[in-house]
Amino acid sequence: MKAVASIFLSALLIASTAYAQDKTKKNEKAHGTAEIQKDIGDHRAMADAHLAAAKCLDAGKGEKECHGQLAKDCKGLGIGKLCGMKHKH
Repeated sequence: MKAVASIFLSALLIASTAYAQDKTKKNEKAHGTAEIQKDIGDHRAMADAHLAAAKCLDAGKGEKECHGQLAKDCKGLGIGKLCGMKHKH
């Protein structure tokens, strides 16, 4: 009985290891696609636009001016004119 259980556990371990390796390979392939790379670039561009808007506001410039530039910088990147970010104000 112990031999059967040992064989069963060994087979289960081998199968789960093979499954995990296959899943890792699929994840690695997904991150290398052109679509994912474009998405990464878009997120970086949105982050840069929002950082520039924060610096603009921090410099004491008006919200209208800073959000106007943000709208230009975000055009075509995100949802809405401010890259999909929603604020309380």
